[in-house]
Amino acid sequence: MVAAAATAAVVVVAAAVVAVTRDAPDPLAPPPELEDAAAWAAPNRDLAGTRAAQGSRIDSTTVASLRRVWRFRVPEQTTYSGLLAGTTLVLDGTVYVQTLNSNVYALDVGTGRVRWRRSFDRVSGGPNGLAVADGRLFGSTDTTVFALDRATGDVVWTRRITTPSRPLEIAPAVAGGLLFTSSVAQEPGGKGVVYAVDVADGVVRWRFTTVRDPWANPRVASGGGAWWTPTVDPEGTVYVGTANPLPWGGTPAEPNGASYRGPALYTDSLLAFDGRTGGLRWFDQVTPHDVRDYDFAAPPILVRAEVGGEQRELAVGGGKAGRVIAWDREQRRRLWSASVGRHLNDLGPLPVTPVTVCPGLFGGILTPMAVARDTVYVPVVELCMRGGATGYDDLGAVDLAQARGELVALDVATGARRWRRALPSPVFGCATVVNDLVVTATYDGTVYVLSADDGRVLRRLSAPAGINACPTVAGDLLVVPAGAEPPGLVTPRHVVDAYALP
Repeated sequence: MVAAAATAAVVVVAAAVVAVTRDAPDPLAPPPELEDAAAWAAPNRDLAGTRAAQGSRIDSTTVASLRRVWRFRVPEQTTYSGLLAGTTLVLDGTVYVQTLNSNVYALDVGTGRVRWRRSFDRVSGGPNGLAVADGRLFGSTDTTVFALDRATGDVVWTRRITTPSRPLEIAPAVAGGLLFTSSVAQEPGGKGVVYAVDVADGVVRWRFTTVRDPWANPRVASGGGAWWTPTVDPEGTVYVGTANPLPWGGTPAEPNGASYRGPALYTDSLLAFDGRTGGLRWFDQVTPHDVRDYDFAAPPILVRAEVGGEQRELAVGGGKAGRVIAWDREQRRRLWSASVGRHLNDLGPLPVTPVTVCPGLFGGILTPMAVARDTVYVPVVELCMRGGATGYDDLGAVDLAQARGELVALDVATGARRWRRALPSPVFGCATVVNDLVVTATYDGTVYVLSADDGRVLRRLSAPAGINACPTVAGDLLVVPAGAEPPGLVTPRHVVDAYALP
């Protein structure tokens, strides 16, 4: 844990906010679609981000009976990030899919046949994805938020809120009539922004710039924003994990991140907003002055747990530093921090001579965790890289096929490890819990169904492409998109596979 350098959680008056105001904050009601226990109607199943399925017969006694019932082959060209990286939604007999070309498909849940398609043809770096509320489907391209009629795919409204150099790469959260999304900054001087958009018309109700201070060198530095879906608690507080500052390492003229001197607040942080106004209620920076690309990116999971004999409201987050951290949301302080994966040369300034850094740029926790059964299930990528005070190895030379993965189970009250399952390929497929099972997927195209109690592999399923998207469980259906292209897979076929019980 970066405890010695970490910024204490504080209550903040957010001068960076442009917002509507009310006399007092009020709760943000969840969309009615989330009340369907057999559906998966939000990117991470619910507004708390638990990724825990409900109302399913899939468990350790039935998993052997799962059979593939249909396969939808996606008729599009792949992007630099693959073709499918988001989580599919399942609701009212329809499976909703967004590709990394920003296009949306509605598929029949029983056959996989296309009911409608809405084309935007705008490349997204991902993970992107969709959310449902009040009969509408919400998502974004790289620049524009949109609302579609869920039954027909007709466009209800669109609203351009950013530029291609500061894109939206995220699946939104919807609550209380607001859509929460974020841009990330990829141009010098750029700063990622969290937005709240009115679901009725797309008007921006508030925005928050996630980098507090001016860059030391705006001709070089950039960063912040969020990659994964925000979470929302019953009191109307919105939680976001933020991205790193850039450039990684540094440059010969400005080594060790000198272009963004100081802690570079609010990068690599947990932020807690008043959802109605955008006021920053409190924050905690996990990695001050990050020079290793250690986004604190995974959606913060909101969960109630017994800690020391008392019921506590927790927020559990993780990121590419390979650390999982739990906060008491009421006391606004850390309860525990746990390391996962290999750690080497991962703290403090980087030396002039490059060294092996673990986790590397594509290592640590890259995709959403899950919480159920008093346990946090953590997908981990084991990948180191060479890096130093003036930069990292060329990303184009990184061979993800040489990386490994693991799924780790932690006690939600203490962070103590309950079990660890090593896997032969990077775990880019998130964690999804259903009854006494946890499901994940790896870059080589394998879906793993494990015992939630001890990590034993109970079932393996294979896809004809690599997987860097999240499995969904809705009722007795397991849906897995496969849209990555790992080296060695000669002719990948980009598909959405659906498995069901008889």
